[in-house]
Amino acid sequence: VPLIPELGSHLIAAGGKRMRPLLTLAGARVAGATADSAGEAAAIKLATAVEFIHSATLLHDDVIDESDLRRGRDTANALWGNEASVLVGDFLFARSFELMVEAGNLDVLGRLSAAAARITEGEIKQMAITGAPDTPIEDYLEVITGKTAILFAAAAAAGAEIAGGTPADVSAMHDYGLKLGLAFQIMDDALDYAADAADMGKNTGDDFVDQKITMPTILAWQKADDTERAFWQRTLGAAQFADGDLEIAQGLLEKHGAIAASLTAAREYAASASATIVVHCGTGPAASIGSALADAAAFAAARTS
Repeated sequence: VPLIPELGSHLIAAGGKRMRPLLTLAGARVAGATADSAGEAAAIKLATAVEFIHSATLLHDDVIDESDLRRGRDTANALWGNEASVLVGDFLFARSFELMVEAGNLDVLGRLSAAAARITEGEIKQMAITGAPDTPIEDYLEVITGKTAILFAAAAAAGAEIAGGTPADVSAMHDYGLKLGLAFQIMDDALDYAADAADMGKNTGDDFVDQKITMPTILAWQKADDTERAFWQRTLGAAQFADGDLEIAQGLLEKHGAIAASLTAAREYAASASATIVVHCGTGPAASIGSALADAAAFAAARTS
């Protein structure tokens, strides 16, 4: 069906950081897989499955959010329409499960299947808190654990598991991936208000217009006075936007140090992820992979896009 590779390739060719599939391959190396080994070959199938799951969620998210820009390019739904984007996303989900089955490990299939379900749960929970600026920070962390961090964790652990790693290898990669995913999403949410649109490859303030509740807005709400809370209720709560509201929101976030506090939280999760994997890998054969994963965590909490 020509539309499937055409639309799918549009998203995949746009680039991206490829963090999730890289974690699967790194997990296999932590478990002792070598180039051209059976463990690495199976991990490559899983890494592809993981990227297909992620790509499918992006296609669906852009339809839900009515986004027109992704990674600096027109979104698939802007070019081909919502129906095509949803259906190709469904195809990528289905293809990802075929690849998981081909990898031949029921435990890994269960792990990634459960992660796919958790992603949807996280997205639904995000919908539930949309327009509620008084959301507790704990609810926000639950949302981003489901919609982002759980796939990082499952991708990393699956690579170690498919390559025959020890329970300690699998656990360390899972913990590393979970903390890295939290750092990654918190950075995304902070950059939505702080970064330049050209750097991000998407529109600045999309979360604000979409009434998404993220760490910066939660922290600003917690420190807001009555007048500021009325502003957040009018905008994030009631979607009654006026010219200049985004600039006002950015000013309030700056006033209360909400962006800086979010960046600090992201760096703390990233530092914890680094410590987890460096300690596990020690000075043994996987030390170089552990060091590279520590660098990846540092990147996730220091990026500008």
